[in-house]
Amino acid sequence: MVEEHILQERLNAATGRKKAEIVFKNIKVADVFNKEWKETDVAVEKGKIVGLGAFEGETVIDGKGKYLSPGFIDGHVHMESSMVAPAELSKVLLSHGVTSIVTDPHEIANVSGTEGIQYMLDATESLPLHVFFMLPSCVPSTEFENSGAVLKAEDLSPFYNHKRVLGLAEVMDFPAVRKGRPDMIEKLLDAINGNKPIDGHAAGLQPEDINTYRTAGISTDHEAVTEEEAKARLERGMWLMIREGSAAKDLTSLIGVVTEKNASRCLFVTDDKHLDDLKRTGSINYNVRLAIKEGIDPVTAISMGSFHAAQCFGLKEKGAVAPGFDADLVLLNDPYKLDIHEVYSSGKLVAKEGEYCGPDPVPHPVPKNLTESVSLKPVTVEDLTIRFKEKEAKAHVIEVRPNAIHTRHVVEKVPVNNGAFISDHMYLKLAVIERHNATGNIGKSIVKGMTFTDGAIASTVAHDSHNLMVCGANDEDMIAAIEQVQHQKGGIAVVKDKASIASIPLSISGLISDQPSHVVMRQIEEVNDALKQIGFTGHFDPLLTLSFLALPVIPELKVTDKGLFDVKQFDFLNIEAIE
Repeated sequence: MVEEHILQERLNAATGRKKAEIVFKNIKVADVFNKEWKETDVAVEKGKIVGLGAFEGETVIDGKGKYLSPGFIDGHVHMESSMVAPAELSKVLLSHGVTSIVTDPHEIANVSGTEGIQYMLDATESLPLHVFFMLPSCVPSTEFENSGAVLKAEDLSPFYNHKRVLGLAEVMDFPAVRKGRPDMIEKLLDAINGNKPIDGHAAGLQPEDINTYRTAGISTDHEAVTEEEAKARLERGMWLMIREGSAAKDLTSLIGVVTEKNASRCLFVTDDKHLDDLKRTGSINYNVRLAIKEGIDPVTAISMGSFHAAQCFGLKEKGAVAPGFDADLVLLNDPYKLDIHEVYSSGKLVAKEGEYCGPDPVPHPVPKNLTESVSLKPVTVEDLTIRFKEKEAKAHVIEVRPNAIHTRHVVEKVPVNNGAFISDHMYLKLAVIERHNATGNIGKSIVKGMTFTDGAIASTVAHDSHNLMVCGANDEDMIAAIEQVQHQKGGIAVVKDKASIASIPLSISGLISDQPSHVVMRQIEEVNDALKQIGFTGHFDPLLTLSFLALPVIPELKVTDKGLFDVKQFDFLNIEAIE
């Protein structure tokens, strides 16, 4: 709600009756409406842009020929994947010119339910980063796994009263939509009748399935991985979210479908991005820079990283440098390299030369229930054993694809000794252990392509139900890794010779650290060094890759706490392949 005196002050500045609080001069402005650069002053009053033209200001910022862009907007991101609390993440994102995000608290909701969602809302309330929410539609993502919570339509509907809740997040349970299951229909109707946007999750779906999604009111998708898939979504009226995250890197595969005719229906998202990747390459600014490198006009790429996302989600006052829009601004040295000089959020300087310089956000208190999220029964070697009936054993194997969250389903001969699978240089054991209610459920599988030869990795970051996942070259190290993660109340551990050699404690729902970002960065570096000690040689992020091997809505083969899962057939498989 805008107070009368604030509107009067803005009008006074717009009409020249008073000097504007801030005026940017000697700049070229990204005109996202006409897709061109325009030389003009930009006047700002009380956090809003009040005019383009010639203005006098109480504070004058001489751009010295630099370029002014709207602040970048991430149209779909899971904040939890950064592994730091919202206050810490906001500083990292703002330093890269990202002034707004649309987040889906799906990860923490799968562990801690509505209490997790409320924590994320509370923890983002007073940040200089503008954080908007889509409500998690699928908790759990399917019926084929056990999560820490089950959220029905009646659990979600009260959150629509929150001013920063925009709509319903990625609907990943396509069978529930196709079959018209009552609770899914109720969730969809709550959003539709409230005129709220609904995000899709159309991984591997055929064009006729996109018809079903669109008929259900679902208007976006971030799971296209080919130009053909992207075009199928665009021609059916969907917003195309072009994703470039830490595990899923789809931009170069999709950008060729973007033209001046359809770019207005395209926006950029990161989905999941780790802290070290954010620090090193950035967020949406990286997507924009990469798109420009691939041949997209800079103003068009900037528009996709700002205005188009705002339009998609009805953020009518964000995403443009124009009167009436929020003064979320990025001052660029070079529009092709996207070299950021300064970042402004609501007219206030928050970052300079890649460093956050705004007010230090105060971390929000964490409810005790969120710090007690790991509950396991003791795990033995026998619990982890994978037995075969045949001496010459063939198995259904998960083959990882580097820098992708899709896997391959292969049937291959695997090493067996005394009727039990043994890991070697090519095949490792992978297990998902239910960690929310100590049920004792353990789903086992064999994975190919993880490229480490010793030790084990365990983590409570295992999309989407976030049970405890462990991958290892021997059972003893796997058990030691499980015990280390349990001891630290969640997170990641790397073990060699039955001893922990590096870890990242994530005490908030087993997903988020309570430590500052520089501490988490040091822990990540220690884990990366430890991965080399256990022989990892891949050119991909093994932790992020592992975390998606438990997600039973992304093709082709995954594993949950209930067992090995064929995503294409949407059913469980025995590990042993009997001809």
